[in-house]
Amino acid sequence: MFVGHFAVAFAGKRIEPKLSLGTLVMASMLPDLLWPIFSIAGIEYTADKPAVTENNLFDVPISHSLLIVAVWAALFAGGYLLLRHYPRGALVLFAAVLSHWLLDSISHKHALAPGVHIYLGLELWNSIPATIIVEGGFWLLALILYVRATQAKSRAGIYAFWPVVAFITLAWIANIRKGPPPPKAVIGSLIFFLLLIAWAYWMNRVRPVKIDSADAKVLGSATAGR
Repeated sequence: MFVGHFAVAFAGKRIEPKLSLGTLVMASMLPDLLWPIFSIAGIEYTADKPAVTENNLFDVPISHSLLIVAVWAALFAGGYLLLRHYPRGALVLFAAVLSHWLLDSISHKHALAPGVHIYLGLELWNSIPATIIVEGGFWLLALILYVRATQAKSRAGIYAFWPVVAFITLAWIANIRKGPPPPKAVIGSLIFFLLLIAWAYWMNRVRPVKIDSADAKVLGSATAGR
């Protein structure tokens, strides 16, 4: 999936407003941030070892297998807990990272663990109409939840939000069934994801969560900093 991962982040902001949208995007996209790094290091996705194998299997077990994604989720959530001392936020972030494997396995087939040649997945991306309905519907629902839960406090919260949302949507449509980029494009993919994370942190500041006056003292500046 692609917009499905962003949908998790936007929905997560509605579930736990104290978390920064940037942190949620980083969590939901974490395996996709790691595989370019592992590819550059020659560990996972290289010219002589493509990510996509026969039968639509995505053989990137160090960054995307269920067991290792669970490890990344625990490390990410644990690091957040150490820094912020906020168990609920850490739990939401753990779920956001783990959701990456679940959503990807709806679209394709992914390994359970490195060295274990058992691949699970529904291969949703084999059907463009089904992908648009399921993943696109999830993306639309998450956007509605996020927009209803936040408000733009400046023009940037509108004019720097919707064009990027449209760009993400168009990028998703263009890449349905095309799979991951070729090995030479992994650096570009990493830069792309990092820019979107930086954008999400910015949006967290220019589109704060709507709060009642009774809740203002509770949330305070936490919505912008976590």
